[in-house]
Amino acid sequence: MAVNRVPVLKRCRSLGLDPIYLGIDKKSNRQLKRSNRKVSEYGLQLREKQKAKFIYGVLEKPFRNYYKKADRMPGMTGTNLMVMLETRLDNVIFRLGFARTRKEARQIVDHKHVLVNGKQVNIPSYLVKAGDTIEIKEKCKGSQRYKDILEVTGGRLVPEWLEADQEALRGTVKELPAREAIDVPVNEVLIVELYSK
Repeated sequence: MAVNRVPVLKRCRSLGLDPIYLGIDKKSNRQLKRSNRKVSEYGLQLREKQKAKFIYGVLEKPFRNYYKKADRMPGMTGTNLMVMLETRLDNVIFRLGFARTRKEARQIVDHKHVLVNGKQVNIPSYLVKAGDTIEIKEKCKGSQRYKDILEVTGGRLVPEWLEADQEALRGTVKELPAREAIDVPVNEVLIVELYSK
């Protein structure tokens, strides 16, 4: 499996992204030194795509597949793409506050700690649907790891399209998110422009 080994704060700096969107509380004091170069239209579009891929931890090929699928769906392609990325199982675990970062959420899913509607799912890219119940396995609930995670994520706001029960480590997808409910600083219109060339 391909792994992105670029230091997170360095990557955030180059994309002009706040690390808080990744669930990381660190701040970088260094400033990016770019001599007043004008970024081309293609450069802007590419940066938006890289931002979305970096935030959700998706590589190029699966990201392109998401785009093709979003393009075939009815409605706005950009909005469909963002909704699909937001409803990935690893992202939903992160949003419910059962993981500190999306990378940790991905690991939790990989390690078979997650049940969707009572069935074990270990695919981070599994797309949840409205009405799905997501919970951490019974035998994992008592572990120290989840106590530590809940200490950190206890104050985190859960989006209104999700319902979380922090004590029982269980959550429900009330509905699929609207674009307004997705607080990720990505301009999906530029991504659509990039892929539709």
